Amino acid sequence: MKKSSLEQFYNGMSLTAYEYFGAHCIEKGGQKGVMFRTYAPHARDISVIGEFNEWQGTKMKRVDAKGVYEVFIPHAKRGQMYKLRVHQATGRIVDKADPYAFYSELRPNTASIIEEVHRNLFTDDEWMKNRTKNFDQPVSIYEVHIGSWKKPDEDNVWYTYDEIGDDLIKYAKKVGYTHLELMPLNEYPFDGSWGYQCSGYFSATSRYGTVEQLMRFINKCHRHNLGVIIDFVPVHFVKDDYTLGYFDGTPLYEYEKGEDANSQWGTSNFNLSREEVRSFLMSAANFWLEVYHVDGLRMDAISNIIYWHGNKDKGENKGALDFIKRLNYHLSEKHPTCMLIAEDSSDFPKVTKPTVDGGLGFDYKWDLGWMHDTLKYFELDPIYRQYHHNQLTFSMAYFYSEKFMMPFSHDEVVHGKHTIIDKIWGTYEQKFAQCRALYTYMFTHPGKKLNFMGNEIAQFREWDENRENDWFLLDYPIHDAFLKFFTDLHKLMRKYPAMYELDYQGEGFRWIDADNKSQNVFVYTRRNKNQKFLVVLNLSPNHYDNFCIGLENKGSIKEILNSDQDIYGGSGIVNPKAIRTHNEPYNFLPYSVRIDLAPFAGAVFEIKESAVKSEKAKAAGTKAAK
Repeated sequence: MKKSSLEQFYNGMSLTAYEYFGAHCIEKGGQKGVMFRTYAPHARDISVIGEFNEWQGTKMKRVDAKGVYEVFIPHAKRGQMYKLRVHQATGRIVDKADPYAFYSELRPNTASIIEEVHRNLFTDDEWMKNRTKNFDQPVSIYEVHIGSWKKPDEDNVWYTYDEIGDDLIKYAKKVGYTHLELMPLNEYPFDGSWGYQCSGYFSATSRYGTVEQLMRFINKCHRHNLGVIIDFVPVHFVKDDYTLGYFDGTPLYEYEKGEDANSQWGTSNFNLSREEVRSFLMSAANFWLEVYHVDGLRMDAISNIIYWHGNKDKGENKGALDFIKRLNYHLSEKHPTCMLIAEDSSDFPKVTKPTVDGGLGFDYKWDLGWMHDTLKYFELDPIYRQYHHNQLTFSMAYFYSEKFMMPFSHDEVVHGKHTIIDKIWGTYEQKFAQCRALYTYMFTHPGKKLNFMGNEIAQFREWDENRENDWFLLDYPIHDAFLKFFTDLHKLMRKYPAMYELDYQGEGFRWIDADNKSQNVFVYTRRNKNQKFLVVLNLSPNHYDNFCIGLENKGSIKEILNSDQDIYGGSGIVNPKAIRTHNEPYNFLPYSVRIDLAPFAGAVFEIKESAVKSEKAKAAGTKAAK
């Protein structure tokens, strides 16, 4: 790293600190070996211990006044284990993992491993050149925990990327997903944290294979037109003594005050006001985009960046807000087609607005309000749903304030919360019918989609990281039919641009009937310049024969999907033929149609309008718009 680049690190502006710090295989003075560097301003002394020196220690030299140490060790090579023996400011001597290590031992062992990551293993130039942020493209994300999607029979063993990659990619493509979102792939000590309590921010976890295997897997995803998003955790890190905590004997990565440093997860909060910490995290985020070619970062717990401890009453964390704006600005500048996604439960404004416009600079934000309201509604006995009708209509009142993504994530199917289908009110058969209606709603609602693994097969058992998905369920016709329905929803979304093209423009969605509380029915349209679709949701147990719906223009409707079709496990109450409009006003619109509407069903119709609008229709359309 040039002096100017090291100054960027100290100024909190570095995106490439990993190119300088850590362990790098080089040749110096005609000898091959490894250059080790670390940052520990208050350490009394640091040595590198490892396989290459029989763990006896080679002293590092302090190279500047601000706290950088380095040493070149001849004959050290890729694949060897090492640690940093830090003589801390307090007098303690602690063996630390390298904060910038590219690979590590499998837990419970804690050594770092010398690894090279800048190898030309990717053949995805075409994918990278054509990649976009997908604002006007179909996006359906399959959230996956690599270690439990499928598992070998042995305990505490996982498939490698090479072993599981082909099956996962083939399955995701068959169902219709556009992206995988992989739960954290950084190194972490405790399996039950799922990677969200990190120990190695640059270290791909050794659980699922090697650095090369991960690169091959992502490259293969791109070859099959499947994007890869990974979870990134910029808020907190594990307290284990061998990691970042009190690295040089002082609060280097964490806040100085315990009340600020200690998180609600039993971890340490990063001091996001410290410039060197900002450079560390900015470099880590960039590392996954640059080195592993991932297509997006879903950033965890952003409300804990916006507010102290995620609590609005404790006030905004100005230093953390400055950091996240800086991070997103520079990542978007360097990787203009990557997707930056906020998992944010707050109502803080402008999360997905550009930083130059006063926003936080994310591209998308999880709509956790929509998720919460929707699932609460479906938990209710239909008798009481009329009193909570707005839980399904409220999302469109605020939807265009941000670029929202609709998530049914891992958080909703663990720790006693029940799975998506098991949350729903009713008998076994009623749960399936309503779950199909729920996903009809999700896939026709504006916004990109995300579902955790197992949702697509209507899994009843809560997710457990130690067990694979209940794939045996597909031996049962009703679960197999549900997967067929889920797959056909993806086909619908991909086939018709009106279902995604104007997701974040108001003209893409219009309510036809948002107020039918007594019958638990919702009616709306999705549209673009060339297509228009009618969506009808009946969330009551009643069969509505000859159900009337208002339309803006003369023409006809043709049913293209119905969740009650028998091939999906439904009762077969459908509308097999095209239905022409009547000159009968309804829903304050000049025309109407009558359909057969099954209990707990969602139906999608393609609208074919007459070429010439009547004066009556034009006037009614103007009135409706007002």
